[in-house]
Amino acid sequence: MILDKLGKELLFFDGGMGTQLQAKGLNPGELPETWNLTHEEEIVDIHRQYYAAGSDIVLTNTFGANALKFQEEGLSLEKIVKQAVRHAKEGAKLGVTGDRETYVALDVGPTGKLLKPMGDLAFEDAYQAFAEVMRYGEESGADLIHIETMSDTYEVKAAVLAAKEQTSLPVFVTMIFDERGKLLTGADVPSVVALLEGLRVDALGINCGLGPEQMLPILDSIMEYASIPVIVKPNAGLPVQRDGETCYDVLPQEFAETMQKVVGRGAAVIGGCCGTTPEHIRHMIAECDGRTLRAQTKKNRTIVSSYGCSVELGIGSKIIGERINPTGKSKFKAALKEHNLDYILKEGITQQEKGAHILDVNVGLPDIDEVAMMREVVEQLQSVTNLPLQIDTVDTKAMDVAMRIYNGKPMVNSVSGKKESMDAVFPLIKKYGGVVIGLTLDESGIPETAEGRLAVAEKIIAEAAAYGIDKKDIVIDVLCMTISSEPSGAVTTLKALKMVREKLGVHTVLGVSNISFGLPSRPIINANFYTMAMHEGLSAGIINPSSDAMMQSYYAFHALMNMDPNCENYIANYANRPTAASSAQMSVNPAAAQTASDPAGGQSGSQDGSLKRAVEKGLKEDAHHTTCMLLEQEKPLDIINRYLIPALDMVGKGFEKGTVFLPQLLMSAEAAKASFAVIKEALQKSGTQEEKKEKIVLATVKGDIHDIGKNIVKVLLENYSFEVIDLGKDVPPEDVVDAVCENDVKLVGLSALMTTTVVSMEDTIRQLREKAPGCRVMVGGAVLNQDYADMIGADFYGKDAMQSVYYAQKLLNE
Repeated sequence: MILDKLGKELLFFDGGMGTQLQAKGLNPGELPETWNLTHEEEIVDIHRQYYAAGSDIVLTNTFGANALKFQEEGLSLEKIVKQAVRHAKEGAKLGVTGDRETYVALDVGPTGKLLKPMGDLAFEDAYQAFAEVMRYGEESGADLIHIETMSDTYEVKAAVLAAKEQTSLPVFVTMIFDERGKLLTGADVPSVVALLEGLRVDALGINCGLGPEQMLPILDSIMEYASIPVIVKPNAGLPVQRDGETCYDVLPQEFAETMQKVVGRGAAVIGGCCGTTPEHIRHMIAECDGRTLRAQTKKNRTIVSSYGCSVELGIGSKIIGERINPTGKSKFKAALKEHNLDYILKEGITQQEKGAHILDVNVGLPDIDEVAMMREVVEQLQSVTNLPLQIDTVDTKAMDVAMRIYNGKPMVNSVSGKKESMDAVFPLIKKYGGVVIGLTLDESGIPETAEGRLAVAEKIIAEAAAYGIDKKDIVIDVLCMTISSEPSGAVTTLKALKMVREKLGVHTVLGVSNISFGLPSRPIINANFYTMAMHEGLSAGIINPSSDAMMQSYYAFHALMNMDPNCENYIANYANRPTAASSAQMSVNPAAAQTASDPAGGQSGSQDGSLKRAVEKGLKEDAHHTTCMLLEQEKPLDIINRYLIPALDMVGKGFEKGTVFLPQLLMSAEAAKASFAVIKEALQKSGTQEEKKEKIVLATVKGDIHDIGKNIVKVLLENYSFEVIDLGKDVPPEDVVDAVCENDVKLVGLSALMTTTVVSMEDTIRQLREKAPGCRVMVGGAVLNQDYADMIGADFYGKDAMQSVYYAQKLLNE
């Protein structure tokens, strides 16, 4: 079994399939997977060559084989997958000499669609599409599942759960990172590693997108966080076009030499991706075979993550925002009962703006469906904030649902030392991954002493270990007892905090405000206790980040304890605050107080400020409502030009700078669309004509069924007032030319994700030059770069969606 060798000896994957198929005659537009049925000898021969080159693991020709695609094409997915596995096994018989043990990996690539809320594919639909392929793979005798070329943590979670729940096979996963170490949807290396290790994959790493040298810094980052074996499968450099064929610029010997560095830096499984051939793999194995693996050390990092953010406990103290919780909050209770999700989303956004690192999410009320509400709130919050969430519930059904659809590795609040609680919660933590809060209470209640709470914490940690849950994924809450009824409550809690940290070596969390119930001027008690708790090693406090007293405590503590380099955060938050004298003056001058608390002079509360905020934060209902109110005072086109376009520009600039990521960009576009819908209706009622929009044709080229990039560009272009003629995916060159000529279009956007379809892109450009010479062409896609775009005759290469928008503005608006 491959797991017996994994991490103990260096294992070798094969190389690229697409380039080999092209060399054997795969035509632009053909689905590579169909060759399992129509060109069996050619597929077997490719596998044979890789086995003969020395590969231990060979991937089946099933990268794009999923239920979504093959339902559309009317092909038998089961037959294609089973034939693919059989061909790989046949290749081993022909290519392997002696008794060398080899393995067939079921190759599973992305669906080519974005998952909700960014796209239109539901999480469970993605799960089912992957599950079907994986069942066929195991039935056919595949030795493992390799999920690769993933750029979205949500999609990869669906795929991993399908593999884990539908098969008993080992699971390897590799993702596509860009040069900054980010996924398309914004996740960084720590968040990806946390998610995948939480889901208990057997090996993880990086493939595609970059050449071997460019992957080295990302490998270093992965090694810093990963505790399991790491996979590296680079492309053979960057694609170039020579004589109408796609070639790659890293030759086999150079590839092999760099892969030595990859092994030296800690990779345990290596291979090649796009552009690598049996020669690349042969040279790689010759250079690397026999090298001793660098020991993989267990990383004791406690990390929670979202789709685009990771938070590590133990680096200073972290803030868990407590406001999405009905306890003691009448307005929040009303919002839950009235299904006022916008109120809840605004609470999340405000807490993020005030400095929260993690958001607690508790929607439990006796008279609502907590399971359904938890699902909806978690889904919606993930569309407007990139902060990790803390799933806070005593209902294990709600916990299960939330953990399943959560895009990342959540905190989970909570488990206690009661056997019933641990038996219910720990299986969910083991299945989905998460950092669970352990409450120091059991069947005997809350121990009165610090020593008693320490003993319960030890019991929780020991039971978690029996489920295979590491101590780093347990955070202990030693519980605050209000000092109004238990005078020694704070002393006991602080002592227990210190004991848990020093004796057990785990992180801690507290619901800080519990300490002051029943007392006047509670913020005074809360803030001082918070400072004392942080001094005793509190890893995270569940607090209200809108409380000035609590935040003053937080920033002052970190500055005083040298946890805020050069006091940067303290200065950033308090340098422009009023002095004590001016504060006294403002207490008798409400207007001055308003100006100081809101430097914009109250604009944030005005309708125009609210519309900008709604668009920037992706609040669709808020954008709709605010636009309706603005229309009572302003002209429709003025609203577009004064508020909507500036808000979209701000988000776009953030995306360009890397401070805003794709989910936020798309949610902002959706909010703008909600506003535009109101404006369009108002224009129609008044009889006013909309400004004439320039038309742009978009298409994914012939043979390519991946339309993620095209759809993102479409959404953004429409929000910048362009009329988009979307021809869809797998579009023949002739259809693109016809659409351009019929609509007198001045700009075409072409997308390709697969190396095998770039030839179609070049052919489309050639035909446009012949029949519509005045039309400009912009191109984009994972396999493209500026040099490649120049070689195929494009006018513009858009590295991301916003660059395409800026080019369209420059070209057409002028």
